Amino acid sequence: MLLKTERGPFAVRDFGGKGRALLLVHGTGHDLEVWTPLAERLKGAFRLAAFDLRGHGQTPLDSADPEQYWRDIGAVSAALGMERPLLAGHSTGGYAVTAFAADGGDCSGIIVLDGFVLDGRKTPEEAHAWHLPKEQLWGLFRYGWKASPAELDAYVAEVCAKAPGDWLNDGLDAKLVAAFTRGAFLERDGAFLRRPSMEEIALVGAPDPGAKIYPSVDVYDRVRVPAGFVLAQRGLYGNRREDLLKVVGAGSGRGFLELDCGHNVHMQKPEQVAEFILRRFT
Repeated sequence: MLLKTERGPFAVRDFGGKGRALLLVHGTGHDLEVWTPLAERLKGAFRLAAFDLRGHGQTPLDSADPEQYWRDIGAVSAALGMERPLLAGHSTGGYAVTAFAADGGDCSGIIVLDGFVLDGRKTPEEAHAWHLPKEQLWGLFRYGWKASPAELDAYVAEVCAKAPGDWLNDGLDAKLVAAFTRGAFLERDGAFLRRPSMEEIALVGAPDPGAKIYPSVDVYDRVRVPAGFVLAQRGLYGNRREDLLKVVGAGSGRGFLELDCGHNVHMQKPEQVAEFILRRFT
C-alpha cells in the first residue's frame, strides 16, 4: 500500500507481529519484497514493517539530493506509528540506517547487513571512480529499462531460471526471486520502469565530501545506539573483515556476526540473521 507521510507517499508493507518496532530498509535495486523470509522469522518478537526507498520499487518519489533517501526513514516510521524503532538495513540500506542514526534520528538501534563504509572520505573524482560503468550496470540489472508487460514477464522468468548460478540469488526460492524482481518495476505511462534509474544512482552516489554525514568510516563515530553488524564472507566486504572488526570494537553495544553466504545475507541465511537479532535486541 502507499503510505502518506510528511515527505510524500511511500510503498510500505506492515508484516504485523507484536513487540518492539523494527523497520526494514532494502538495498539498491531491491524492494520491500526481499524482507519476507526474515520477517516471517521475527514476527513473534517484533512488530515489523518495510518500505520501498525513494527511486525504488513502488514508491513514486525520486531523489532530488543524495541524502533524501535515508532522511525519509524518520517520516516513514512516524507515519507507521513506530516510536524509536530498531532499524535493519541491507547493502545501501545498511548505510541508510547508519546515516540516520549518526544524524541523531529517532531509533533505538541499528542492524547493518553487508552494507558498510570502511574507507575515509573521497574526493568527488574518487567517489565517481568507484561506481560501475553504466553498461555494466545495465548488463547486470537493467536499471532504467522501460519494459512492456510481455518483456517484464520474460525477464522475471529469466532471472528466476538463472538464480541457481547467480552469486546474489543462489539458493533462494523462485517465488521470492520473482516477487522482488517484479516489485522493482514501477508501471508508468503504459510501460514498466526498472528502478532505480541511472540518474537516481548517479545522484545518490555523489554526496558532498564536506557534508556532516557522509558515507565514510568516520560516520560510525557518530552512532550512539546499539549496533549489530552482519558480514557475508562471500559478499561485497568479505576481504574487509579486519576493518569491520575495528568499527565493531570502537563503540559500546556493538555486535558482530559472520556468515558463509553471498551478499543477500537476509535472504540466503534468514534463520541465522533472525537468531542474531533476537539474541542482541530482545
